[in-house]
Amino acid sequence: MIRQMAFIFGAVFLLIGALGFVPSATPDGMLLGLFHVNLAHNLVHLLSGAVALIAGFAGGSAPVWFFRVFGILYGLVALLGFFAGNDPVLGLIANNRADVMLHALLALISLFLGFAPIGHLRHAHA
Repeated sequence: MIRQMAFIFGAVFLLIGALGFVPSATPDGMLLGLFHVNLAHNLVHLLSGAVALIAGFAGGSAPVWFFRVFGILYGLVALLGFFAGNDPVLGLIANNRADVMLHALLALISLFLGFAPIGHLRHAHA
């Protein structure tokens, strides 16, 4: 199941990253009218999606490690975003409250997937 989740995360992040470049999906720099995005934000989404897919294809412990690292990094991004308010995170990545909440949720889900002591979650083969 963990590999399938890596594939799902990868596909969704690639889609969201690509949508960030579609003007009709990002009026006024707001993806779907809710999430503030810019070039750096879109590139982070594309990179996250690519790494998730690579981890899924690699199998073994790669998806587990992906979710552990991804969860920690996105948790840090959520914290930085919380303190940045509506300003860009690290002066680069577009941010608003909706982004912070989504990043926090993604961090929690990823940390659960990466650290949950559920044997069948980690070891089920696709």
